[in-house]
Amino acid sequence: MKRRRETTADAFLAPYPDARKIYPAIARAVAALEGVTVKVQKSQIGFSRAHPFAAVWVPEMQLRRPAAPLVLSVFLRHRDPSPRWTEIVEPAPGRFTHHLELNAPADADAEVTRWLKSAWDAAE
Repeated sequence: MKRRRETTADAFLAPYPDARKIYPAIARAVAALEGVTVKVQKSQIGFSRAHPFAAVWVPEMQLRRPAAPLVLSVFLRHRDPSPRWTEIVEPAPGRFTHHLELNAPADADAEVTRWLKSAWDAAE
């Protein structure tokens, strides 16, 4: 049986220096929340409480077009009206995934922190 090697966020982001520069801003916002599990997966770094509430992923790994270095996906129970979202999808009734392109650490601002807190609150 082949064992899957555990990896770190740094190892996951190592091939993507621009994403690696942005990630610490998200990690700090998430670290301010209690009881968060960070799980590095094959295609993303997921954040959960009792349930997943957000993830970051590198578009270069999955898309065949130019995009931001890092995308933050926030899982909310409502459609947030901010024009900052790149895309909002409703994969199930009342469950909205909001995608935000991050081009610089400054993009992870107070508004992003509020969205993460709102998603974290709903993930208990």
